[in-house]
Amino acid sequence: MTQTIFITGASTGLGRATALLFAQKGWKVIATLRSPDKETELGKVPGITIMGLDVTDPAQIAATAKAALALGPVDVLFNNAGYGLAGAFEGATDDQLVNQINTNLLGVMRVTQAFLPALRDQGHGTILTTTSIGGLVTFPFNSVYHATKWGLEGWSESLAFELEPFGIKVKTIAPGGIATDFAGRSLVFTPHPAYLEAIGKTMSAFSDPGRRSNGSTAEQVAQAVYDAVMDSADKITYVAGEDAKANYAQRLAVGIDKFRAGIRQMFLG
Repeated sequence: MTQTIFITGASTGLGRATALLFAQKGWKVIATLRSPDKETELGKVPGITIMGLDVTDPAQIAATAKAALALGPVDVLFNNAGYGLAGAFEGATDDQLVNQINTNLLGVMRVTQAFLPALRDQGHGTILTTTSIGGLVTFPFNSVYHATKWGLEGWSESLAFELEPFGIKVKTIAPGGIATDFAGRSLVFTPHPAYLEAIGKTMSAFSDPGRRSNGSTAEQVAQAVYDAVMDSADKITYVAGEDAKANYAQRLAVGIDKFRAGIRQMFLG
């Protein structure tokens, strides 16, 4: 029997690569994006259905979930929509704070709630959410982004307990750097004059070619998404990418305080 995956944030990057991979594997794919009218290629791929969805719009979430479920059971919900907020916390406007939490955290929660009755009734399913290595370790000048991604990790770990009796698995995929247009298209910056020098050092370290060379392609992380979905192990978090695996392994090995000292030296000199 053909299985179905519902994906948020499928216009570019990881979401798009995941939609293409699952379609290639013979799955039915419901790929959602904020501006479906601008998408000219994805909907032509056999097995992919395009729907509009802004995860900050509760009414649209309800309508899109209903439309998706009208096509048949959804086996996997892949919460992937999100963006980054970087820069000085002091420089963030209230709108920026609300928008970041609304999209990255509340959006995931609301979409998941919309599908839970159907997943519970059918007695099986997987809820997979894109967090980030930034949900397991921290870097300077990403505090609000980290708050959302650490929040998703904690939410997923707790939610797994309550959904397990209904045959529903809860998992996260935590990638490191992905060679996409995330930085240009999916990053909002919060400047503040008091922090310019430190921000400059941090951004320079982030953009260092040697550091970026350990990143993954969107297709490589999409394969990690597929592997996580297919894995029957009792496991919540799947760290994806060599850079992310190395960062997380180091944090676990040396402990939080020593790891933070290393990050401080690397990014702030």
